[in-house]
Amino acid sequence: MRRREGRRKKSGCAGAPVPDAAPEPVSRPPPRGEIAGYLFRRPELLDLALTHASFTHGTSRAGQHNERLEFLGDAILQAVVTEHLFLLHGGRDEGWLTKARAHLVNRAALHELAGELRLGGMLRLGKAEERQGGRRRPSNLANAVEAVIGAVFLDGGYEAARRFVLDYVEGWMRQLPSDPEPENLKGALQERLHAAGRTPVYRIVSERGPAHSKEFEAEVLVEGQVLGRGRGTTKKEAESHAAAEALRGLERV
Repeated sequence: MRRREGRRKKSGCAGAPVPDAAPEPVSRPPPRGEIAGYLFRRPELLDLALTHASFTHGTSRAGQHNERLEFLGDAILQAVVTEHLFLLHGGRDEGWLTKARAHLVNRAALHELAGELRLGGMLRLGKAEERQGGRRRPSNLANAVEAVIGAVFLDGGYEAARRFVLDYVEGWMRQLPSDPEPENLKGALQERLHAAGRTPVYRIVSERGPAHSKEFEAEVLVEGQVLGRGRGTTKKEAESHAAAEALRGLERV
């Protein structure tokens, strides 16, 4: 693996997230085989990571796009974040670690990271996707982040991918709130199930206690099957705990 001095450039606005009101990024390929200071041995892997399916649709290269790398990169990202959270927060229990990971690894966080990497201007898009604002589409940007991570893994191995990820998210890990936002758990579960064409449904199955001290129990179901149960002092908290249990169960499958 070859890396330039300093993996992240500090000058100018290269590290700032892309603001909502910013103009459409200009299509601008990176230096051949380089991103965020990481220099690829196999630059074609970076090209593939930045290639949206629309770019090759209807051509002889159909199928040569970043979706497989996205699948790989998602797994690597989850592994890196899980390992580092485990080592960094040794006193935290499984429930907190699950919520923390969901807080860090979700579409919103990946979209922000895409802004830091300036991926919008690097994507290779089909003409229709370009016209429809594909360079600013959050799903395209989040998917490209995962694909780039997958490409770094294939090019330089797990350690290279781990360093690439931690360059950007380690600071976020050290600034986690004492109780990471519970709504991210529901979002994380929804993202995972949607990838398989499934949708979670929540229901409150019990309500106990006086009006000033309620306890709710919730279930999350997919196609009639209960994936998780949780309790909380609000319906939202109970549903979040149910989502956390469902995520733990899916990870054991």
